[in-house]
Amino acid sequence: MNSRLETLFLSMMLVPSITILQACDPGNSDNPEIILPDMVESMTVEIIHTYPHDSRAYTQGLLWENGWIYESTGINGQSGIRVYRPGDRPDSVRVALPDQFFGEGLAKIGPRIFMLTWRAGKTFVFESGTFKQMGEFSYSGEGWGLCHDGRWLIMSDGSDRLTYRDPANFNIWKTLSVRMGDEPVYFLNELEFAGGYIYANVWQRNYLVKIDPDSGNALAVIDASALPYKSRMSGEDVLNGIAYIPERDTFLLTGKLWPEIFEVRIVSKK
Repeated sequence: MNSRLETLFLSMMLVPSITILQACDPGNSDNPEIILPDMVESMTVEIIHTYPHDSRAYTQGLLWENGWIYESTGINGQSGIRVYRPGDRPDSVRVALPDQFFGEGLAKIGPRIFMLTWRAGKTFVFESGTFKQMGEFSYSGEGWGLCHDGRWLIMSDGSDRLTYRDPANFNIWKTLSVRMGDEPVYFLNELEFAGGYIYANVWQRNYLVKIDPDSGNALAVIDASALPYKSRMSGEDVLNGIAYIPERDTFLLTGKLWPEIFEVRIVSKK
């Protein structure tokens, strides 16, 4: 999302649930403890490895497959998809979107890569080997994050709702409202499906939420403030990007314009 438009978006939204979490934001050093409803687990991250990341990449989506990192980036004129191995040069752009498109989240199903756009209402589909465009779908509203649960594409739009879509035609199957206790969780952004749960970045926050895909309940808040990154551009270089590595049961986490990707294990807080 463009930073100036992000500010406008913030001013227009009513966010009671974020107000609750704002007071216990793990990124706020004045109040480092997270106070959560009893049914929500407090978790944190343990860093396993650190890898280079292109600090020019405005990360929107991240996924892992067979030792490769797939990353989508945003900003008009800079949007595209990169594919690289951890430790390799992270600036290898396999496909660039035309300048009028602001790239967002991505998901991969077999040989097909799906990439959202922010406000253009288009999802592009690319062939993963050649990165030739295979097709495109249209949708209304904004596109933010995208993941695949083995059957459906799950899409976020910056609200508290997740939309399940058919990969064959991008038609809506259902929507899921995400709540923490009695309050909605707004600004759901980059998504990852792992171990039967949905993991989501909350835009402008230093934590992730773990979501039950059946009920929409937030089961855990994952404090990512242990990642050794200090913001250089307030409101811009925020935490964003989640990829699950099933063979190691770890996650890759990064942010927009961050110089590093962190491989982490998600654990309960002691």
